[in-house]
Amino acid sequence: MGRSERRKGVEAEREFAKLIGGERVPLSGAAGGRYAGDVIGLGMRWECKRRRDGFKQLYDWLNGADALAVRADRKPWLVVMPLERLLELVRDEEASA
Repeated sequence: MGRSERRKGVEAEREFAKLIGGERVPLSGAAGGRYAGDVIGLGMRWECKRRRDGFKQLYDWLNGADALAVRADRKPWLVVMPLERLLELVRDEEASA
């Protein structure tokens, strides 16, 4: 991985951590153990991926929906949703607790 790719990844991790009020994991999770993942926040460990146009199909499928559920054969379901929607759900949950 080149320097600009690493920089782009670190910038994405910092941006996401700030948006969710979390923190970037040192060494971007390379140390493993309690340092697994890229970001910790909202009570979860997050892996952050950023591509110029690599997720276009996901955005197309999500258009007009609140969330998208996807699954590969013999793999668990994954849910994709806009960050704003996730933060709404978290705020609603915290308000009702």
